Amino acid sequence: MRVVTPKRLVEFSKKHPRAKIPLLHWYEIAKHASWKSLSDIKNDFNSVDYIGNNRYVFNIKGNDYRLITIVILISGKIYIRFIGTHSEYDKLDPKTIRKI
Repeated sequence: MRVVTPKRLVEFSKKHPRAKIPLLHWYEIAKHASWKSLSDIKNDFNSVDYIGNNRYVFNIKGNDYRLITIVILISGKIYIRFIGTHSEYDKLDPKTIRKI
């Protein structure tokens, strides 16, 4: 898969150093994956949730952080839409990435 804008992972890791290694782990698995279905993603990340409209929520570092992506399986691209703490995630609608 091609992770579009991995720079967002780096920027978030600078503000949240404890997220750096777990995000790097997610990135390495995702960029070497060839997902064709939700089952394929779940094989790599068992706790991933599909929330509709090609959006997937990944728990990072034991659910301390949340990563919302758009995964386009046909083209093999992953777009990073949101990275935040669990409490930041709770304050937004993950389907629109707007504050509640």
